[in-house]
Amino acid sequence: MNDYIVKRAEKLKMDFEQKAIEIITGVKHPAIHHTLHDLGIIRSYEIKDSNIEILMALPAPNIPLLNMLIQSFKQPLEEMEAKVNVQTVVMTQEELQKFLTMEQSAWKGL
Repeated sequence: MNDYIVKRAEKLKMDFEQKAIEIITGVKHPAIHHTLHDLGIIRSYEIKDSNIEILMALPAPNIPLLNMLIQSFKQPLEEMEAKVNVQTVVMTQEELQKFLTMEQSAWKGL
């Protein structure tokens, strides 16, 4: 009986982590045909139990879509009862160049 409980708890944890990763890496940018993760906007993430730390790299400080971008992954994660902490930094020149290239080739507009 105890093994069953442990295995069930491990499966639930794996299911939670898998679903969280799908959300984090799958959210599309509203104006560019790419995910935030592919664009480098979501630079990294760490999942520890139900706590999720996300580091966002922005092409410029104070971008107008920032709250919309954060809510696009934060809301579904919080619906899974995750505690989400988001930190933001500005992209490096290399990251920005990659972002601008991808943006130019996949722009769809709002």
